[in-house]
Amino acid sequence: MATKTVIEQPQSVIVQNSQEWGSGLFDCFDDLGTCCFAYWCFPCFACMTSRDFGEHLCLPMLDWFGGCVPPITLSLRVLMRHRYGIKGSIPMDCVLSSFCFICAWCQMSREIQMRKLPVVTSSHPP
Repeated sequence: MATKTVIEQPQSVIVQNSQEWGSGLFDCFDDLGTCCFAYWCFPCFACMTSRDFGEHLCLPMLDWFGGCVPPITLSLRVLMRHRYGIKGSIPMDCVLSSFCFICAWCQMSREIQMRKLPVVTSSHPP
């Protein structure tokens, strides 16, 4: 009688129902390529992130008309928190959107990518 051996590779666990951001605001070294793209070609990066989130491609361009608080960055950050159930506040989103502009967009981009990954479930205990 032949025996069948099954080898399973370890899977990384992604908690998609977490109430926290999947990465910190300044975790750019976790995804250096994304952060370099954001730094060197921010308009393209913001537009692609907006599109990946399901919003209009050119929506971030309206931030140029916003004054000291970029309205689109703030709006998308608040929308993302609500859609993904992430804890936070509008005043904190306002501060981060105003003073940590590129880092806030990088964090939002990483969150979109983390939430898009498929969840692998197993019916047997580890």
